[in-house]
Amino acid sequence: MALKEKITERLKKFTFVEESPRLPALQKASVLIPLFVREEKVYVLLTLRSVELRHNAGEVCFPGGKSDRNDRDEIHTALREAEEEIGLPPDGVEVVCRLSPVLNQRGLLVTPVVGFISESFQACPNPAEVSDVFSVPLDLFLKDVHHSAYPISNTSTMTHCFNLTDPLTKKVYQIWGLTAILNILLAVLVFGRKPDFEVEFNVDKAIVNFQLEFKHRLSKL
Repeated sequence: MALKEKITERLKKFTFVEESPRLPALQKASVLIPLFVREEKVYVLLTLRSVELRHNAGEVCFPGGKSDRNDRDEIHTALREAEEEIGLPPDGVEVVCRLSPVLNQRGLLVTPVVGFISESFQACPNPAEVSDVFSVPLDLFLKDVHHSAYPISNTSTMTHCFNLTDPLTKKVYQIWGLTAILNILLAVLVFGRKPDFEVEFNVDKAIVNFQLEFKHRLSKL
């Protein structure tokens, strides 16, 4: 079985199924986590937000945004936002699963949608929203080489941070906060092993059951 098919099969086991009672009536948003395989290595596509934006200006994140009244569901939101931000057509995404929603610092209930895109995809960033698009190997988020962590004041939660330098452009990217956490969790689910650094959640349980282990912890971010 090819690497892409193996990852797809594994991630589908962690597809979020809404429980009863229903999720709280909060304003919703979605992000697309675009994966692709190149030379038998899995990569994740990330964006750098425009410095002109009101929220999280200049930060690394996934394509995504708030749900619209015309969106059919969380997947539709993620695909629509990715097309608006980086020119990724919805039919160019092979959706694998949606993971458990998380509550971000702005009070938005964010649903991560995981999908595969073509390795040949060329992004066309919308300059009003995105200043750069780049990709990194997903297994980087299990390594301690570029990683640091520090506690958030008055909580038991850690902020994880990865500082990366593009070998070709020499641009420096800092991946932290919720984006870093989601990359760590996705890498754990894809590769089925613990990170080389300490995390404040139980990785073994995460591999067995993503939803039960992380739903409560991620809601505190």
